[in-house]
Amino acid sequence: MAQTGANSIISDLRDRIRHLDGAIARPKSILPFGVAKIDAHLPGGGLAYGAVHEFAGGGSGAVDGAAAALFVAGVAARTKGKVVWCLARPDLFAPALAQVGLHPDRIVFVEAIREEYVLDAFEEALRFGGLAAVVAELVRLPMVASRRLQLAAESSGTIGLVIRRWRRQTEAGDFGHPTAAATRWRISVLPSDPLPVPGIGRARWLAELIRVKAGESADFEIGACDAQGRISLSSDAGNGSDQTRRSVHTA
Repeated sequence: MAQTGANSIISDLRDRIRHLDGAIARPKSILPFGVAKIDAHLPGGGLAYGAVHEFAGGGSGAVDGAAAALFVAGVAARTKGKVVWCLARPDLFAPALAQVGLHPDRIVFVEAIREEYVLDAFEEALRFGGLAAVVAELVRLPMVASRRLQLAAESSGTIGLVIRRWRRQTEAGDFGHPTAAATRWRISVLPSDPLPVPGIGRARWLAELIRVKAGESADFEIGACDAQGRISLSSDAGNGSDQTRRSVHTA
């Protein structure tokens, strides 16, 4: 009987130690896109919570960068709760975020004067827990920092979304360096959907899944986020009617 009691105590202590060390994983949860062809390429059928995901524009220009930001805003819009958005440049256009379903009353903006402080705020918000998503706009994401951020996301179960932004062409090459992100995406603007009458159709993007853990890379021509943050496969995707504009940068 005494031996049984001792074993029970030892077992309990081991469980507590594993919990402190992070060895006991939180229940895995997934945020699907709701598009079967895209979700099929992602382990579990969507973007994993408790992980960091990385996004960049297909080029160094503002147009593709804005598309990447709206893609991320659409992802955050489909979560429930408050979203923390960390940035160093106060040029985010809130009405555009609202148009893809991420309304200002859900967002807590954290503005820092230096990128290092953006990283610090991002990590702190990820560790805090209880948030729907945490977004950070970064030029560089070193491997060591990305590992630390990944651990912070795992500890709280919060989804972390990194938008890579560049001020100049030479900085875009940094996106080719490896990081610990669970997925890496590159978003480029395509010609809008054609209309039967004069006008501008729904915006279209090329979403390149250039890296995914335990999965394969893929390209998708998609309709831009709607008012609920949802995307869809472009109506002419895969039929060869358009010449897809590829990024000049490689991962």
